[in-house]
Amino acid sequence: MTPTPAGPPAASAEQPQAYSSPLPTPRPHLGHAIASEWTKLTSVRSTLWTLGSLVALVVGVGMIAVLQTAPADYQYLPFTGPALFGLMAGQVSVIVLGVLTISSEFGTGLIRTTFTAAPERLRVLTAKYLVFGTCAFLVTLGSVLFVGLWAAILHNGPAAGAHGLSDWTGAVAGSFYVTLLGVLALAVGALVRHSAGGIAVMLGVVTMPPVLGAILTSWPVTSGLGELVLRYNAPVGLVQLFGLQGVDMEGRSAPSDVVQLVLLLVVTAGAVIASYAVVRRRDV
Repeated sequence: MTPTPAGPPAASAEQPQAYSSPLPTPRPHLGHAIASEWTKLTSVRSTLWTLGSLVALVVGVGMIAVLQTAPADYQYLPFTGPALFGLMAGQVSVIVLGVLTISSEFGTGLIRTTFTAAPERLRVLTAKYLVFGTCAFLVTLGSVLFVGLWAAILHNGPAAGAHGLSDWTGAVAGSFYVTLLGVLALAVGALVRHSAGGIAVMLGVVTMPPVLGAILTSWPVTSGLGELVLRYNAPVGLVQLFGLQGVDMEGRSAPSDVVQLVLLLVVTAGAVIASYAVVRRRDV
């Protein structure tokens, strides 16, 4: 008798169950990205060196200025004014850190790992802006307020005149202005993806307008453009936000500090929008 060939094994009545991890697997959100970027920012030496140099410049130079002034000097000078001397140089530290916050990942190739672990690129970039902006603002404001408080302690009195809330709101606005420069630097770093290139671009944005404006005013054809550049640039805006309005070379009142702040805010917003568009589409 011919044996009947065995057929395929009967299918099991029970379907295999999908693997379920015993660990909690929450849906990724912005908070996770912020925690990741905070770990990155606080675990690299560049953050310590750049923000440390910012504090050293603002507090160190500012305290030297405080010790060299007298109460009568503050009749027309806010108590936070001495912090401006160190902040004019210390803003470079914020700019450098802003560029390095993202360009260093492109330089080392770590950005591939970041976008593999977190495919939502816009969420990652948003977390970078939030973490860096908050950290830069708090460190800058804390340094400026430290100098202002010591100036008020050492020189407050009848000879210093009356001082109101405007002294301290100017410090907040000036710190926010420097933070915007750092956010602009981060956006430039995302666009150029190169540390040296991004830093060079930002240093040109901050330091070149006064020089370029002086050159343009020497020629009659471009004198109007030169005067415009001299009136609207980062150093002038920072000085005005600290309550030192001043006048221009022809004796006219300098532009409003609000105008300077809005101008930088518009430029920064444009760069940030461009960085979102580029990071979303460009390959790493």
